[in-house]
Amino acid sequence: MQEGSPQQQTHGRSGRRPPPPSLSERAVNVVVRIWRPAGSVLAVALALLLTWHVVNGKHGLSVWQQKRLEDKQLRKEIDSLEQENARLRERVEKLKSDPHAIEREAREKLHYAKPGEVIYSLPPDPPAQNPPAGK
Repeated sequence: MQEGSPQQQTHGRSGRRPPPPSLSERAVNVVVRIWRPAGSVLAVALALLLTWHVVNGKHGLSVWQQKRLEDKQLRKEIDSLEQENARLRERVEKLKSDPHAIEREAREKLHYAKPGEVIYSLPPDPPAQNPPAGK
């Protein structure tokens, strides 16, 4: 029982062989077979590189986070300095207009005294010293 010739078994019902692909068609097939996975690998590599750059680059997320912390610290310092400036402005205004504030400043800083008063100056407190570590 022979179901057909060997040519018919390998090439379908018509018994004709398809023409061999031309050189350009074979080249296109090879390029398509090779470049599709290579293109996918390249796309993934570029995506990973871009992700790394976004996180660790010159203007990345880690630098942004550091700058954000620095910004918070500087804002606190600015607030503190603004409060000190306001306090000093108030003190200057008092010294310009309030005779009691002027008198108090003269007594504290310049050691002025009223007639009949005696001023005692005490030496400043010595700095605290740490005890020796061996004892």
